[in-house]
Amino acid sequence: MNVTTRFAPSPTGRVHIGNMRVAIYNWLFARHAGGRFLLRIEDTDRERSTPEAVRGLLEVMEWLGLDYDGEALYQSQRVEAHLEAAERLLRSGKAYRVDKGGTGRGEAVVFRMPGRAIVFRDEIKGALRKEADDLPDFVIVRSDGSPVFHLANVVDDAYMGVTHVIRGDDHVENTFRHVALMEALDLPIPRYAHLPMIVNAQGKPYSKRDGDAYAAQFREKGYLPEALFNYLVLLGWSPGDDREVMSREEIVRLFDLDRVRSAPSQMDPRKLLWMNAEYMRALPLERFMEGCRKELVKAGLLEGVEEDYFRRAMDLMRGRVKLFREVVADAAFFFTEDYHFDSKAVRKRLLREGACEHLRSVEERFGQVETFAAGVLEDVLRTLADEKGIKAAELIHPVRVAVSGLGHGPGLFEMLEVLGRQRVLERIRRARRTYCEG
Repeated sequence: MNVTTRFAPSPTGRVHIGNMRVAIYNWLFARHAGGRFLLRIEDTDRERSTPEAVRGLLEVMEWLGLDYDGEALYQSQRVEAHLEAAERLLRSGKAYRVDKGGTGRGEAVVFRMPGRAIVFRDEIKGALRKEADDLPDFVIVRSDGSPVFHLANVVDDAYMGVTHVIRGDDHVENTFRHVALMEALDLPIPRYAHLPMIVNAQGKPYSKRDGDAYAAQFREKGYLPEALFNYLVLLGWSPGDDREVMSREEIVRLFDLDRVRSAPSQMDPRKLLWMNAEYMRALPLERFMEGCRKELVKAGLLEGVEEDYFRRAMDLMRGRVKLFREVVADAAFFFTEDYHFDSKAVRKRLLREGACEHLRSVEERFGQVETFAAGVLEDVLRTLADEKGIKAAELIHPVRVAVSGLGHGPGLFEMLEVLGRQRVLERIRRARRTYCEG
């Protein structure tokens, strides 16, 4: 079978991560089978569908690397075909007209259900059946002459040659109607696969009340598209082993619907953040610099900073931030003298007994070295610790806080080398004045 899948969003607002997972699964299934992945914009709701929403959708798809085949189909351009299908149903007696609600605004077209059970095999849930008594007739064309979702959906799926409809399990009830419609219109019935819902910790549908719920929000916060893609794939599917961080090529090769779970999948922001950190750690330096540069420029921290210095600083920070935006708080000390001192680190490292004397000794020794390089500085500091009969950590921690304001960060000696002799000595001196002589 030549596989054709489609993603058919309604552009009425921001794209929920649940919708993007649907797009990803359709894309993966098509790419795994060497088939086609198509895009249909279901923009028949003229009041709510907006060009801005369409642009936002396309931007998110491009960001996630979800390329589609051919041109996008805009459903609003297919209304004539939808209404022609309704007329065919009317002529065959499989639909009838009725004045819905007695409004006098025109006759709606109602599809006549066949009066028997509808059965279809779901690729994830197995055989599904609904009895005739639970399948009432339903409107397919409104009184104002506009086609309803159900009619437009099945007509366009057939027109596009869709072989597999992969969508959320909130559409299961719709599928019974769609199968009946396709049979009545003598259209080929695709295979259906309904994905489990994404839920919160309480088992309820995950929404904006639970945290970030729209794909664009993760992009704005600095998540990598590879990480979000990888994470959303695992919300309902697994490769069958313990692998979690996988390349896109690996996922395409392994993906199939047999390993998609039918049970709901819980959104875990902490797990996503962990996965993003794994991808951040593996980034090439140039791409890491690009992402950090945007955040640091927004914070006004890169004015007048030399490129080589910026590169050396970012090389130290690579693998130490989980999101690009964290670089502002974690690396500001590289680019300004007005850096923040963490109060907890100050109390623990600078205000403890002996810290001020230790800083004075380190300042003196560092001022005497000929080459201000990481290896030299480490030897000097450890020798000084031996002379004082203390652990090197009792010197390392106060120095780190003095020159960066933080109790954590990249390797101290490499950091000191990048900062340079003048900055380091002036900062140690200033910390002593502030916390020892104040």
